[in-house]
Amino acid sequence: MRRDPVRESWDRIDEWLRENAPRTFATLGPPAEHEEIAAAEEELGVTFPPDLFASLLRHNGALDGAEAFRFSTHDRLLSVSEIVGDTRFMRAIAEGLDEEEAEHYWLDTYLKFGSYGATADGLTIDCRRGRDSYGAIGRFFDETGTGFGRADSLGAYLAELADQLESGRDGGAVTFNGRLLWERARPLGPDWGSADDPLPRRDEQLPELDLSCRPTDVLHVGHLDGLEELGALLAILPREQVAMAARQQLRRVAVETGLNKYPEVRSVLDALDRCEAPPSPEQANPLVLRLRTVIAQANTQRDAPRRWAAEKMVHGIWGSPYRSVCESVSIRGHFTVDWRTDLHEDLGSPPLPSIPDDRFWGTLRNPAIDSTWHAAQYAQDQG
Repeated sequence: MRRDPVRESWDRIDEWLRENAPRTFATLGPPAEHEEIAAAEEELGVTFPPDLFASLLRHNGALDGAEAFRFSTHDRLLSVSEIVGDTRFMRAIAEGLDEEEAEHYWLDTYLKFGSYGATADGLTIDCRRGRDSYGAIGRFFDETGTGFGRADSLGAYLAELADQLESGRDGGAVTFNGRLLWERARPLGPDWGSADDPLPRRDEQLPELDLSCRPTDVLHVGHLDGLEELGALLAILPREQVAMAARQQLRRVAVETGLNKYPEVRSVLDALDRCEAPPSPEQANPLVLRLRTVIAQANTQRDAPRRWAAEKMVHGIWGSPYRSVCESVSIRGHFTVDWRTDLHEDLGSPPLPSIPDDRFWGTLRNPAIDSTWHAAQYAQDQG
């Protein structure tokens, strides 16, 4: 019996999503109608490669939004009507290019079947019949144009995607709260420094820390918006619960980056756990001297994550717990894909709210979070 790589790959993809990311699976559309695809071919003046035709007969795109099914390139699967719309848009962009420029940028015989959304970037398929490249998969980039070589066919590309999903985090596929996310962690470099390293003289030239933060500082809502449902959870939980999570997150950062080996850091973390006030924030304070030294050493080692950890630890010790959580997860997101699960656990694992929208931020009333712009927009929308 003749193999059907598109159907076989979608079988594997769908099965994996049903089991591991049901919310993402639910965004995949039902089959397209043959007549709709034929009408799109006629409108665009191209013949869809058989694999694209077969894929659309399985899933006619994916609903847009944070839960949407996306390829590992972060491009959302497009429906027939969206393929027509995005392809027409690309043709309009390429109007006026000479033949040589168009060859590298965009040809009318290309289709876009996956969209990045924030830009015109997206996955493309070659519809030039009679060529060896017919059905080949490439990607368009705003700045550089279209490049191929990702796969010889959509069937092969979907099979590779199924392999990535089945490899889990080794393939970059991460799940949280029923959603598929594409992320890869970059391991930290070799550890350096010693707990026995003496503190520098107080007059030694070292990078200075920004010690202007205060526990009462207000956090702009933009810092939480990117955390999606976890950002919404942080916004509605009691401040004491957020402060506890901030301390636990700060401890994770210190342990994972090796800063916990320094006695000055361990001491303040232990004091925070006992709900004791931290030492006065001064540049000559032993704890501050240690963090300044670590920053100087990290600069020498070209170790950005450990430098960030030392810089941002200030917010966890002397600043707002909301800002502290945001700083901790921004650091941990570079070297672990488990940061969402860890944060949810540190917050006590309560039920997660929906991914916040403008209405959520517009109706939020938390004095620790500045959502005034959203509130004004919401009020205006309500008349």
